Amino acid sequence: MAILLGIDTGGTYTDAALLDDEKGVIGFGKSLTTKHNLYLGIRSAVEAALPDPPPEINLVSLSTTLATNAVVEGRGCPVCLLLLGYPPDALDREGLSQALGSDPVVFIDGGHTITGEEQRPLDLNAARQAITMHAGHTAAFAVSGYLGVYNPSHELAVRNMVRELTGLPVTCGHELTSNLNAPRRALTTVLNARLIPLLQQLIQAVQDMLSEKAIHAPLMVVKGDGSLIKASVALEHPVETILSGPAASVVGARYLSKMEDVFVADMGGTTTDIAILRAGKPILNEEGAIIGGWKTMVEAVSVHTSGLGGDSQITWDKSGDMFLGPTRMVPLSLLAHQYPAVLAALRQQVSQASFKLHDGQFALRQRPLDVARENLTPFQTMVWEALADGPVALDLLLESEVTMLKSYALERLVEHGLVVISGFTPTDAAHALGYIQEWSLEGANLGAELMARQAGKCTSVSIMQIRDLCQKVVHQITVQAGKAIVSTALAEGYHMNMNGKNSLGRLLVDQALAGQDDLDTLMGVSLTLRRPLVAIGAPVRTYFPAVAEKMHTQLIIPDHAEVANAVGAVAGSVMQTLRAFIKPLAPERFRVHLPVGIQDFDNFEEAIAYATEEARSLADEHARYAGASAVQVHISRKDQIIDSGNGVPSGGFFLGTEIKATAIGRPKLANG
Repeated sequence: MAILLGIDTGGTYTDAALLDDEKGVIGFGKSLTTKHNLYLGIRSAVEAALPDPPPEINLVSLSTTLATNAVVEGRGCPVCLLLLGYPPDALDREGLSQALGSDPVVFIDGGHTITGEEQRPLDLNAARQAITMHAGHTAAFAVSGYLGVYNPSHELAVRNMVRELTGLPVTCGHELTSNLNAPRRALTTVLNARLIPLLQQLIQAVQDMLSEKAIHAPLMVVKGDGSLIKASVALEHPVETILSGPAASVVGARYLSKMEDVFVADMGGTTTDIAILRAGKPILNEEGAIIGGWKTMVEAVSVHTSGLGGDSQITWDKSGDMFLGPTRMVPLSLLAHQYPAVLAALRQQVSQASFKLHDGQFALRQRPLDVARENLTPFQTMVWEALADGPVALDLLLESEVTMLKSYALERLVEHGLVVISGFTPTDAAHALGYIQEWSLEGANLGAELMARQAGKCTSVSIMQIRDLCQKVVHQITVQAGKAIVSTALAEGYHMNMNGKNSLGRLLVDQALAGQDDLDTLMGVSLTLRRPLVAIGAPVRTYFPAVAEKMHTQLIIPDHAEVANAVGAVAGSVMQTLRAFIKPLAPERFRVHLPVGIQDFDNFEEAIAYATEEARSLADEHARYAGASAVQVHISRKDQIIDSGNGVPSGGFFLGTEIKATAIGRPKLANG
């Protein structure tokens, strides 16, 4: 018998689940995520899950949506991207320029050819100059060499230089993926570097809690494919946790529901994640997870993530249609619960004869500074200092002769996750309607009145108008959740999407989800899911019965659905995959490409044997390094041959061979 502790840190809640590997869930707890000090929320959730006296714990595993949320919301720590041998137009591909934003990028001579030869010598002087120039203004470095997957030597040289000169975290592209597409690899490297400080804070918070509780079990982290890795390894490649929370939710949903062929919907405060289980296993996206519009090279559970949650920002488009997300806001009901003084500010705003643009919105610090204070601009410093004692109403914060400059400074602080905005959210609407009784009802009601005034562009509103607004918000969250499920079904089942607001498919789906009473139409449209829907996450009992009803499917909300991610965090195995490539150099000459370097052979079978053995050995080594025991390695081979046209494969043109080694094992347990 083993006792396992799973922890999930989300944008709103931190959950903990205590499992007996024979009996199942034996304890659980929830606490608000405390982003200013993650340790506090983690400790509170774990204390609620542990009995008194606590049992001896054999394994602790962590999943998180913080990385996913940061990417979806366009937040993260400042990074410097060093591109080795890339053409200047690389920034225009795969959204790389948009992902970088205002973070610096430096082009440096270097890079390799498809055979692993240098296309140009690495300019070490230029690399040194770039590193020293940007070290004081960045939290991490990202290094991507052109075709570095075929020869990582340039990336390794620059990585070592960054470590020697700065001591800052640094990520290399070849460490994250062996797939081609240089701009996408660079994008993935940027996201990884940006997430390193965030994951460092989270893991340190968990380690501090474990030390305080005298829990001496191994600490693992869930990867985006649902497998586990040691926390120390996760810190090297945090982008692999980019769908950690969603992956854990799928594993947890399977464990709790015992269902094998279902849709899984996980709604939190910031995002809704939709996945499909087939024969009890999640579909994997081997081409790379798409998250927040960015197409990464991280192999992960095929989860369709949308910026929709209980804490989503409420906006209206030019035609007056309501939309939720993708930005998360702190609900006013929660803010007033934590800082009761904001109620006075809300009452004062409601009592005004006219409404202002920022009524019902506050700014507050979210976490400590991760860059030197002197690296903030004067206006960023002004905003940061103004928030030292707690939340401040936006109309007061931005009220001055330099409103635009302070507004831009605030946007940058929000973009880097240092400051968060509070406003009226679906969670507040649910409070006002009586669906939820967790936090400040007065805060929710005051926020609803201010939002109704802004929506109607009037200075006074009736109770009926306020209630109508709240019902529209709740209705909209069910509509957008339904669209996310339909989008997933079309993508996974038919390789289709619903792009285009005026497309026929989009219009029919809108009509089916909106309900016949809302549209003056000449025909009715309905949708039917062919599989049950398993819904997990804190808000699903409020919103998903209506979603399942509109989609004519069975809804399953299993016991402990609120902590399914924490359950899934300890239900997985350790898995590491390593690929080797054999490419022809000339007739009867072959080159083996491995993450550790290249090796040439005159005999194809010798090259295959070497690649297979090295891949097997490295995969086993990586799995054990990641925290596995009882490792088994599975080898697969894929030959790439273009048929010559005579129907005989041996007569075709040989492009290369891929050897894939997959090592799987159970995580090592304390005293196990």
